[in-house]
Amino acid sequence: MELPSKGAPEGTLPNGNIGASPLSVVDNADLAKNDSDKAATAGSDNCDSHRAASNRVQAGETKYIEVLGYDYKPQPASMPSWLPKKSSQGKPGWSSSELATYTNESRTILMNNKDVAPQTLDPDSDSLLILTPFKNNAEHLARYFALIDKLKYPRDKISLAFLVSDSTDQTQQMLIESKRWYQEQAPEDMRFKRFDIYRQDFFYALPREQRHLREKQRDRRIMMARARNYLWTRALENEQWVLWIDGDLEYYPPSIVRDLMAYDKDVIVPNCLVRRRSGLDKWRHTVYDRNAWQETRKSRSMIKKLKEDDFLVEGYKSLKTHRKYLDNFAKNETIVPLDGVGGTFTLVKARVHRSGVGFPTWLFQHQVETEGFAKLAKANGYGVFGLPYYYVRHVVG
Repeated sequence: MELPSKGAPEGTLPNGNIGASPLSVVDNADLAKNDSDKAATAGSDNCDSHRAASNRVQAGETKYIEVLGYDYKPQPASMPSWLPKKSSQGKPGWSSSELATYTNESRTILMNNKDVAPQTLDPDSDSLLILTPFKNNAEHLARYFALIDKLKYPRDKISLAFLVSDSTDQTQQMLIESKRWYQEQAPEDMRFKRFDIYRQDFFYALPREQRHLREKQRDRRIMMARARNYLWTRALENEQWVLWIDGDLEYYPPSIVRDLMAYDKDVIVPNCLVRRRSGLDKWRHTVYDRNAWQETRKSRSMIKKLKEDDFLVEGYKSLKTHRKYLDNFAKNETIVPLDGVGGTFTLVKARVHRSGVGFPTWLFQHQVETEGFAKLAKANGYGVFGLPYYYVRHVVG
C-alpha cells in the first residue's frame, strides 16, 4: 500500500519528525526501529499466593476471600429495612432515634447523588477524555506525549487518564514525572484539565515472543478488557467524548480528533497501519489493526456453524473468518459501517460507556475486548464506523 509523502494533506502519513516532549527528543531513527521491549515477568509470587488462597476457599478451609492483601468477610444476612412496619417500640413507622439515623443516611445518599449528577446529566460540551492502559511502555512515552502535544484541540478540554498494570520498567515513574511537568511546570496553555494515573496489577505475565500466538489470545484479550473496564469506570466524569489511544502509536494527524468528531458517530476508528522497510529507501505500509472489520455473507454463515464457546480472533492463516477489513474497501467508500473495532485509536461518545457498554470479558457473539465492545454497542443500538482511507500508524511489533 502506497501512502502520500511528507507534505500531503492531513489524514495521510508524512514521514518526518513528529516532535519532542518534556521527556526526550524523538527522531526518525526512533520511528523506524522495531518495538523490542521485554514483557513483564514479575508477579509470580503474588499469583502463587492468590492461587493458594483460592484453593483454600474451594476446599472450605476459610470463610473469607483474600483480595490483594485485604480480607473480605461476608456481612450479616439481616439488613436494616428502609420501610419498617413497626418501630423498635412496637408502633407503626420509625421512632425518633431511628428517624434521625435514616435521615442522616438519606442525606449521605443525596449528597452522593449531587456529586454524581453533573457526571451523568450535564456533559461538558466538547470535552475529551483520553484513555490509555500501559504495561512496560517506558520507551514509547516520549513519542506518546509528543503526538498529544501536537493535537489541534483546546488543551483545557482534554483530560488524560492512564492505567499502569503489571509494569516492571519505568512507566509509572515517567508518568508521575510527566504529570508534574504538565500540570505544575508547563505554561498554562499546555496544562490538561485533568491528568490521572491509576495502578492495578492483574498478575498476568506473557513473554513478548508469545504475545501474538493464537492460543494465547483469548486469555490475553480478556486481561486487556479487564484493564480497559477498570480504567474507564474510574476515570470517566462529565466528558462528552472518550478517546482510546494505544501507547505505542508512531503517528497520527494533529487534526484527527476534530476530523473524527465531525462525522458525529457513536464509535469511529481510522485505519491503523504499520510500515516496514522495502529496500534501502522505500517503505511498505500494511494494515496493523485487523480487529476493525465488517461481517460478510460468508462470515455470518461461518458463525452459524460455531459452538457457543468458540472464540474468534483475526490475523491468523489457521483461522479464516471471511470478514472484510479496512483495506478491502473501494476508494469511494470513505466511511463504512463496522462490526468489530480495535483499540489503537478509537473515538467513542461518552454516552455509549455511560449506558453500560464496556469491553466484554466473556464471549459476546464469539468476541471479547474491543471486538466484543463493538458487537455490544451495536446490540444496544449504537452505530460503529470506520474510515478506510484515514490513516494512523503503529510501531512495528
